Amino acid sequence: MNFVADRINRIKPSMTVGINIKAKAMKEEGKDVIVLAAGEPDFNTPKNIRDAANKAMEMGKTKYVPGKGTPELQKAIQKKFKEDNNINYSLDEIICGVGGKHIIYNAMMATINLGDEVIITAPYWVSYPDIVLLAEGKPVIVECPENQNFKIKPEQLEKNITSKTKWLMLNSPSNPTGVVYSKEELKDLAKVLINYPNVLIMCDDIYEKIIYDGLEFHTLASVEPSLKNRCLTLNGVSKSYCMTGWRLGYCGAPKEIIAAMNKIQSQSTTSTSSITMAASVEAISGPQDFLLDHNKKFIKRRNLVVSKLNEIDGITCSKPDGAFYVYPNCKGILGKITPNGNKISSDEDFMTYLLEDQGVAGVHGSAFGLSPYFRLSYATSDDILEEACNRIQLACSKLK
Repeated sequence: MNFVADRINRIKPSMTVGINIKAKAMKEEGKDVIVLAAGEPDFNTPKNIRDAANKAMEMGKTKYVPGKGTPELQKAIQKKFKEDNNINYSLDEIICGVGGKHIIYNAMMATINLGDEVIITAPYWVSYPDIVLLAEGKPVIVECPENQNFKIKPEQLEKNITSKTKWLMLNSPSNPTGVVYSKEELKDLAKVLINYPNVLIMCDDIYEKIIYDGLEFHTLASVEPSLKNRCLTLNGVSKSYCMTGWRLGYCGAPKEIIAAMNKIQSQSTTSTSSITMAASVEAISGPQDFLLDHNKKFIKRRNLVVSKLNEIDGITCSKPDGAFYVYPNCKGILGKITPNGNKISSDEDFMTYLLEDQGVAGVHGSAFGLSPYFRLSYATSDDILEEACNRIQLACSKLK
C-alpha cells in the first residue's frame, strides 16, 4: 500500500541540500572533500546579534510570539523597507516566516489555484519550480542565456504571459549567477507588467546587501510604485547577516495576501523562534558596518575564483555582480573521457567526476534549469578556494 500523497511525485528533493548532505557525509567518512555546494557565508553571526539573542533568553523572551512577527520586529522591517528601499508598507502588509523559502511556500499556497502559471527565469533558484508544483501551479520556465546576461528581456516576459499567469518570479542579485538587475532593466519590465493587472510579482531580494563594484540595488516596488500593490518584496537575515541557521525570512505584500499567508502559517509552523525574532531586530536595526568588510572579502574571493577558473581549458566564467556564487560554463568539457573511461555528457556528469576524482562538491547547472553550467559558492576562505580551483584544474587536465 502506498501511503504517500500523489503531489509528492510532482517534485524532486532539493538538489543543493542533497549534494551538500552527500558531500558532508563523505567528509565524515574521512574523505578529503571541499564543499562548495552550500549557499552559506562562512562568517559567524555578528556578536551584537548573538548578544541580542542571549539577552532575550535572559529576559525570558522564550514564549509564544505572533506568527507575523513581534511588534518590535515588524516595526524594524517596516523601517528597513522605508529607509533602504523607499517602500511604505503598513504593518498589516508585513509578515515573517521560517526563512525565505517558507515565505515563498506560504505565498504560493495562499494564491495559486490549480493550473495557475508562474513565470520563472532560468537559471533559477532550485526550489522555485517545485514550490509552485506543490501548490498545484504550473512553472513556466523562460531560458535567459548567458549572451543576455542571464536576465529576462521585456519581449520574453510579454510572450510568456497568458490568461493563466499568476506570478512572475525575479531574483536579484541572482542565485546562481550573481547578476543584478539595473533600475533601467526593471523599468523596462515594469512597462510590460503594467499592462497585465492580474499578474503578481515576487521580488526575491535575499542577497540585497551582497553587491559589488559600486552597483546600486533596486527592487520593482520602488522603481515602479504603481506596481507595489502587486509585488511581494522578499528578504531575510540568512545571507547578509550570516544567520542561515536562525531561520527568518520576511516580506512586504498586499494585505490580503499577507492575511492569507498568516492563516496558512497559523495552521502549520505558527512562527519562527522568539529568540530568532529578537536577534533579527538587532540584525536589521543595528550596526551595518560589518557588511562592507564581508563584501570586500567576497570580492577578493570572487576575483580569485573567476581568474583561476578562466585559466582552465574548457571552462569560461563570467564575473558576478553580487551574491556569492559563480556559474561557469563547462561546454568545452562535454564529450571528454575520464581516466575511468566514462564520457562526460552533461554538467551533472562533470560534477560527479569532480566529486569522485578530486573531492570538489558543486552543483550542476541542470538543477538551476540552464546547462551546461555549474555553480560554486565562494563563501569560504581564500586558501580553500584556491585549493578547490587547483583540484578542478587537475581533474580537467586528466580528461581526454
